[in-house]
Amino acid sequence: MIKKPLLEIRSLTTHFLTEDGVVRAVEDVSFDIFPGEIVSLVGESGCGKSVTGLSILKLIPSPPGQIVNGEVFFEGRNLLALEEREMERVRGNEISMIFQEPMTSLNPVFTIGNQIMEAIELHQKIDKKEARQRAIEMLDRVRIPSPEVRIDSYPHQLSGGMRQRAMIAMALSCQPRLLIADEPTTALDVTIQAQVLRLLKEIQREMGMAVILITHDLGVVAEIADRVAVMYAGRIVESGPIESIFGQMRHPYTRGLLESIPQLEEKKKRLNAIPGQVPNPTDLPAGCKFHPRCSLRIDECQKGEPPLFQVQGNHYSRCLRWKECC
Repeated sequence: MIKKPLLEIRSLTTHFLTEDGVVRAVEDVSFDIFPGEIVSLVGESGCGKSVTGLSILKLIPSPPGQIVNGEVFFEGRNLLALEEREMERVRGNEISMIFQEPMTSLNPVFTIGNQIMEAIELHQKIDKKEARQRAIEMLDRVRIPSPEVRIDSYPHQLSGGMRQRAMIAMALSCQPRLLIADEPTTALDVTIQAQVLRLLKEIQREMGMAVILITHDLGVVAEIADRVAVMYAGRIVESGPIESIFGQMRHPYTRGLLESIPQLEEKKKRLNAIPGQVPNPTDLPAGCKFHPRCSLRIDECQKGEPPLFQVQGNHYSRCLRWKECC
């Protein structure tokens, strides 16, 4: 039996109208995610990862943002065609999102328990007493100690790691089919990062949900992802299974990202940096957007945006010279 995708994104394009011009934040992005799968969106800051996640849930502020093209099918329904009231039933219930910084996402004047209970009462239609018990169970599930006490704590009374766990508890309280995790470990130290990642992976397996993991950290990707989509200047430039991307990358940008990761070796080795700067999103270069920084560029790279070439199986690269890039 052929497995159907849980989420199908087709030609998603999101722009922002600014005084300096049109910012093409997400341009013609397409990918699928299957039930129980973890797909990671990777790239430098400003490449369009977070905007892709927000576009899926129609959370782009308008103005200045606008989803100008594309379709997002979730279990067969095109989310971009739904009315706002219908989308409210999807957000937090069928699809949840963990945002980058818990202190800006959690309301400082309400307890952690009240904020988790609000989502449960809204979507699950249960009374306050049952919602409180469910919230305590979720806090216990994300390994917050003494959950029956912590449920009445305010965000500022929790450590950074505990706040992030509370955000995970809130996102998972209605048992969504899909979780979008936007840089879930950015503000945490490495020890807490590892704990949060293990927790996410464990709960994901228990619940059988799919996850879109948005990150710039390829170490995080190697830890828990099944597939990777590498983004640059609003486009996916390479995608494929984790083993294929790490073992046989076929885009010079992906190679640059991997070579910039510190390695534990006996001999000290200088880190390789990607030359140049990320292009101005209101004035993107012609052709391949990476060609001004690329050591493999040829004249044809400037003449038109390359298509996604099939490397093998589900591995694709948006590079004219993908065969030479390894």
